[in-house]
Amino acid sequence: MSDFPALSIGMLLFPQLTQLDLTGPFEVFARAPGAKIHLIWKTSDPVTSDRGMRILPTHTFENCPELDVICIPGGPGQIKLMSDDETLTFIRHKSENARLVTSVCTGSLVLGAAGLLQGYKATSHWASLDQLTLLGAEPVNKRVVRDRNRITGAGVTSGIDFALNVIADIYGNDIAQGIQLQMEYDPEPPFLSGSPRVASAKHVEQAKKNMASFIETRRLATAAAGLKLPKG
Repeated sequence: MSDFPALSIGMLLFPQLTQLDLTGPFEVFARAPGAKIHLIWKTSDPVTSDRGMRILPTHTFENCPELDVICIPGGPGQIKLMSDDETLTFIRHKSENARLVTSVCTGSLVLGAAGLLQGYKATSHWASLDQLTLLGAEPVNKRVVRDRNRITGAGVTSGIDFALNVIADIYGNDIAQGIQLQMEYDPEPPFLSGSPRVASAKHVEQAKKNMASFIETRRLATAAAGLKLPKG
């Protein structure tokens, strides 16, 4: 294990993020040999997720070290980030020298708002996947999408699949498979309803109805962010 170089992985914290977007990949990354995980926000104050979990940052924007991997999770708080110049500037700056620029769920919309997905294929949560076009990206309906040094994961639970792909990219398949075994990541969901591809029409329509107002709010924020991006 000592043969592996230290790896600096930065994961963005922000109010009203979906904690599993962050903690799923964190669990994978933290098991990689030599990896140092940095939880980053504007201040050192605890950050509250959309379901009430409080998470403590380890670094602020000001004292964040250089990053080999930057990862942006998603969640309802992503909407405010779309017009948060301080956060978008930080993401752009840290992405310049990162080996991999990554996201989970609607974190890809934040990468897009920062201008980092123009001309790239990417994915996001199924209910917001189409919004990537407003940011110059090409939506791909897959659980994990790789385009050059951009790796994006789809909704929430895909963060574990996403992170295993990141580890395989950096350390090789053998290390990634060992981590998967340590975590006993061998999912057998009780229902075949985890994606619009397999869920019943009734459940899909109900989910769309329940989310319609929120998705429209997100779409407006995405469209506004897209208008700020350089054209051509």
